[in-house]
Amino acid sequence: MDMTLELHIEELILSGFAMSDRHTISTALQQELHRLFSEQGVPRSLMQSSDVPHLNGGEIQVTATMPPQAIGVQIAQSLYGGFQQ
Repeated sequence: MDMTLELHIEELILSGFAMSDRHTISTALQQELHRLFSEQGVPRSLMQSSDVPHLNGGEIQVTATMPPQAIGVQIAQSLYGGFQQ
C-alpha cells in the first residue's frame, strides 16, 4: 500500500549555527527524514493524528568540527524518534 505523507515544519530554531549553514542543515534534514520515512515507515502517532502541534525531538550532540550535513541528519533522526513516542 502506497501512502503519501506531507510533513510541514513551520519553525525550526537553529541557535548557535552559522547563517551560511542553515540551508545545508535544512537540506540534510529533509533528505534524512525522507530516508527514515521510506525505510522505516510512518510512525503510528502520525497514522492516528494528522496534526502534531508541537514535537519535542529531544537533544542532539554537536561538536565544533561537525559538518552541517551531519547536524541535519542528527536533527532528523531526533525528530523521527519524537514521532515514535
